[in-house]
This record gives sequence, C-alpha cells and structure tokens, in this order.
Amino acid sequence: MNLPPMIKTFVLHFGEMGSRWGINRTVGQIYALIYLSDEPLNADQIVESLGFSRSNVAMGIKELDVMNLIMLRHIPNDRKDYYATHEDIWDIVRNLIEARRKREIDPTLSMLRSVIMENPSSTEEKHAQVKMEEMYELIDMLTQWYEEMQKMETERLVSLLKMGSKVFKLYEMTNKLKVLPGIKIRKSKKEPSNGT
Repeated sequence: MNLPPMIKTFVLHFGEMGSRWGINRTVGQIYALIYLSDEPLNADQIVESLGFSRSNVAMGIKELDVMNLIMLRHIPNDRKDYYATHEDIWDIVRNLIEARRKREIDPTLSMLRSVIMENPSSTEEKHAQVKMEEMYELIDMLTQWYEEMQKMETERLVSLLKMGSKVFKLYEMTNKLKVLPGIKIRKSKKEPSNGT
C-alpha cells in the first residue's frame, strides 16, 4: 500500500469494518480511499495506491456503483473514468443503510411474512410462528420508521438526532409525574379512566 500513515490506517480499518457490514474487505478499502481523496480517482490510481489487481479494483468499483456509493466523474481531455463519493456524509449513510436494507432486511421480512401466513401443523410450529410474528412486527415497525427518516431533510434529521437524549429525559419525567401524589395526568381515550 502506497499511502501516508494516517490514510493507510483509515483505509485498513474501513476494509475490516466493511467485511463486518457485509461488503468485501477490498471493496471497503477502495471506498475509503475514494472517500478520503480530494480529487476523483481512476482505476489505475486505485491499483497503484492499494496494490490490488486491476480486476479486483474493477469488481470493487462495480459493487460500489451498484450500491450508489460512488459516482462516475469525467475530467476534460481525459478518456479515463474517475470516481468520487457523495459530498454529503448523510447521503453516504443513507445509501449504505439502503443497500443493507435491500440485502438483509427485505429478504428476512419476505421470509417471515410467508412463514406466518402458513397454517402450523403442530403446537411446536404454532409456538414458533407466534415468535416469528413478533419478530416480523418489530422489524416491520423499524423499517417503517427508517422509511420516514429517509424522507426527512438532513437538517431536520440532525436536529432530531441531537434531541434524542432530551426526548428520553422528557419521557422519563412524564413517567415520574404520573406517580407523584396529587398530580393528575389526563389519560388518552384508549386508556380506561378508573373514575378519574
């Protein structure tokens, strides 16, 4: 690897993390190199910097393109293809999450949906089906939440994330208020009033 030490550390680490996130280590390193570069890179530059074979770099670029993690760039008077990452870190995160959802979550939801629609043939299967339905409902709820977050503008999403701990503290405070003597909290229409 022909890289400055700080960049080399990041590239190697990103390759290791990439393999844990479901992408090939080589692909993770290619992405990290392109991400850190202040200029778009062509395949030859990536081969030279990382020491990978031309075919590995070509396959890595193709995989990153399919996941919408890199963009093709053209430089005037140069016939080579150059690659850059999205400028906005939030676009990168959204694309990574979307790629994982399509690869991991959607097939799981499809499998669970089909299994819970079947008629169980034993009490053992019926018990398993109930557990799978619980899992389906949780994953489906998280997926719907994720889809709402994907639609949200970046500025609002950042504000919401920054409010995270404050919202939890507010929630805890309302729970404490419910148990204080003499404090009446209006109940929602769904909850029984118990005469209050």
